[in-house]
Amino acid sequence: MSTKGLRKPEKALIAKFVETVREPGKYFDGHGLFLRVQPNGARQWVQRITIRGKRTELGLGNPAFVSLAEARAKALENRKLAQAGGDPKQAKLEAMAALTFEEAARKVHALHLPTWRNAKHGAQFLTTLETYTFPRIGKIKVGEVTTADVLAVLSPIWTEKPETAARVRQRIGTVMKWAVAQGWRQDNPALSIAEALPKRDKSKQEHRKALSYADVANCIATVQASGAGLSTKLVFEFLVLTATRSGEGRGAMWSEIDLGTPATPATPATPAVWTIPASRMKAKRDHRIPLSTRAVEILREAKGLGDGIGLVFPGTKPGKPLSDMTVSKLVKELGFDADVHGFRTSFRMWAQERTNFPREVAEAALAHTIKDKAEAAYARSDVFEKRRKMMEAWAGYLAQEAGKVVRIG
Repeated sequence: MSTKGLRKPEKALIAKFVETVREPGKYFDGHGLFLRVQPNGARQWVQRITIRGKRTELGLGNPAFVSLAEARAKALENRKLAQAGGDPKQAKLEAMAALTFEEAARKVHALHLPTWRNAKHGAQFLTTLETYTFPRIGKIKVGEVTTADVLAVLSPIWTEKPETAARVRQRIGTVMKWAVAQGWRQDNPALSIAEALPKRDKSKQEHRKALSYADVANCIATVQASGAGLSTKLVFEFLVLTATRSGEGRGAMWSEIDLGTPATPATPATPAVWTIPASRMKAKRDHRIPLSTRAVEILREAKGLGDGIGLVFPGTKPGKPLSDMTVSKLVKELGFDADVHGFRTSFRMWAQERTNFPREVAEAALAHTIKDKAEAAYARSDVFEKRRKMMEAWAGYLAQEAGKVVRIG
């Protein structure tokens, strides 16, 4: 690892350099302060300092949140305290231990913000805590929150709003894990309350509403005949044909699409493929989707919606995709009691009841993760060719059923 700047004078670094440097190494400034850049890209301010005769290192934060000027000020403050016989490390622990749960949660939110898939997920983290948690335990010191406190937050919503309660519990746990890592507490009370919470009646658990696969073609035909915008009509059918999640389809980019090439006397045809990057997938890994002939037709029609760059199905606001509510509301207003996500269920039931495709092929089409670790270790293929035949069969089934639809009026 590089130690560039080791013997340079005080204030050897400049802000622009700190913002742009990515080469692994240690970049020294003054008062023992240096910027550490790890091979994996992680960056941290560190101060090398002697406290009561013992040499140690203090972490001063991530450069993304702590500026060069702030790091210098803190390093100077620490050095003065150490020279006076104090312990900056202990002072830091005591100061942070005084954080309330709300202050700790907001700090954790800021630290995790760059890792969330989008701003919406980051906002939801705080919104649920602001609504259900801060009013009850927000002012309690993070090191003093008990299982009884967490139970008081979750009990009112545990059975009434199970999905929300689960998210609140998980987010409280995230804050507590951070507090444990900081050495401010020994346990995570969000993990210790499972037995104290009432059992949920899973028979009453609501699933996403879905149409019978036999009714899907009629729904598509009704949407196409409606007065909705062309982008909405196209994205809806595209979502159904590809069995993707709403956000994946609405956020499709032309850079992710390969429309393939036709066969020539010299070369065979190449299939059309849509590759969704890991950053937009729930499972956090790339997902290749073989595109049926009808799906390709939809994409060619979508070319007329823009310049072939950026979003495939643009919304009314430039650079923004259609909202999930736009598509979902249209389906319900047209008389179909189904959620957009439910069309994935319709596809899955069709594959199970009307085809001989193996279960793992249908699950791969839905980008479901194999939960059995032993099975997952061996099932490394994405069965692309088998899925290509399946998606073409799905499109063919819908076209066949559409031919049976008789519209009145």
